[in-house]
Amino acid sequence: MSNYVDFNQKIDYVFKVVLIGDSAVGKSQLLARFARNEFSIDSKATIGVEFQTKTLSIDNKTVKAQIWDTAGQERYRAVTSAYYRGAVGAMLVYDMTKRQSFDHMARWLEELRGHADKNIVIMLIGNKCDLGSLRAVPQEDAQEFAQRENLFFMETSALESTNVETAFLTVLTEIYRIISKKTLTANDDLDPNSGLLKGTRIIVPGQDPDAGKRGGCCG
Repeated sequence: MSNYVDFNQKIDYVFKVVLIGDSAVGKSQLLARFARNEFSIDSKATIGVEFQTKTLSIDNKTVKAQIWDTAGQERYRAVTSAYYRGAVGAMLVYDMTKRQSFDHMARWLEELRGHADKNIVIMLIGNKCDLGSLRAVPQEDAQEFAQRENLFFMETSALESTNVETAFLTVLTEIYRIISKKTLTANDDLDPNSGLLKGTRIIVPGQDPDAGKRGGCCG
């Protein structure tokens, strides 16, 4: 059965997911590839914040993914911090050919956790893995960081469409699994006594601790 559904169908869940990371790491390209299956060679820097939606089916439920693209430039961070609010998922993106963009992941993660719900589902993404000969971030470094911070991890190529859909669907399916297990929608006011997600560890079901190493697309 296809993951994609008729827009006229009743929406069961709306999940807000934010894309964060330095500028020029490919956040907008990942969004364009997932939402519209497009890639623009002449992509310009995102000014401020924009979002796109994609409606899909998870476990026979209709889910609308609302993906927010936050600008990576430092001067916009004060503006975009407000947009973390209400997010139930995040894609933490670095350029695997630029070490500095990976080194900034800890800072971005700290900012994310300072503004978003503590139980947000987070995917660490090493983008531009089609440029394997220019790799500046070993998969092992990213996997170690992801394990330490309890994140999902995957390498992607928006240009070649490698792992892009898989990365988004992994996050959305995990959000659905957690939310539906507690029979609450992402937009409900959470009862502080409900214990929703309390102590939940973000672990890919059925995978061993080294599973993230298989998330790469460059061998």
